[in-house]
Amino acid sequence: MTRLAFAASDRPEAQEARNALVARYGEASDDDAQVIVALGGDGFMLETLHENLKNGRPIYGMNRGSVGFLMNEYSEDALLERINAAERAVIHPLSMVAIDAAGRRHEALAINEVSLLRQTRQTAKLRISIDGKVRLGELSCDGALVATPAGSTAYNLSAHGPIIPLDAKILALTPISAFRPRRWRGALLPHTAQVTFEILEADKRPVSAVADNFEVRDVVAVQIAENRDVALRMLFDAGRSLEERVLAEQFSV
Repeated sequence: MTRLAFAASDRPEAQEARNALVARYGEASDDDAQVIVALGGDGFMLETLHENLKNGRPIYGMNRGSVGFLMNEYSEDALLERINAAERAVIHPLSMVAIDAAGRRHEALAINEVSLLRQTRQTAKLRISIDGKVRLGELSCDGALVATPAGSTAYNLSAHGPIIPLDAKILALTPISAFRPRRWRGALLPHTAQVTFEILEADKRPVSAVADNFEVRDVVAVQIAENRDVALRMLFDAGRSLEERVLAEQFSV
């Protein structure tokens, strides 16, 4: 692969890197590019993946931001060689369908996670069903989330959820600051599961739903399922695959 397009975050170091790489390697048009090179942090990588959901082009990221778990190390040298030797990770996003208090339907895709969060000082109350069967009649909490394996090291890990190997075909269902039942720590679900959240006492205890960076306020019900029809391709330097990073993260101290 020799035809590259470059995308950079607004950070000065990302813009400087883009200018240097374009001067050295040239730049193909978006329609003609074989690979998108994303320059920034993990947040910018997610933005770039969302922007390229339909065209299926692989994304090769280099860290010019603050957090770079999804990024390769930055170097101007041997970029074409690195890309052509890179290991490919294919991930499938979550589909979120959220119904708000006015009955409006909102749809979005999430590469990392879909999270439900309380909007006020009042604790959220959620009913959780898996494949149409109620599994938890009432969860009092700050919120809850469903994470993909690729997203299991992000917000999910901060909420004390499990790290999931990329090829495990499992989703993480993780509470956020659960109050009752206090000892419930979440669940591991098959990747085919459909998760439904019903918001109890929604008028008194409003909840928002967030699919990566897309937020819906005042939701009353949210359905989440893996979307196998969408495949996102990320490229990682040889020996530094996403699978290896997820595995290594479990042994970090």
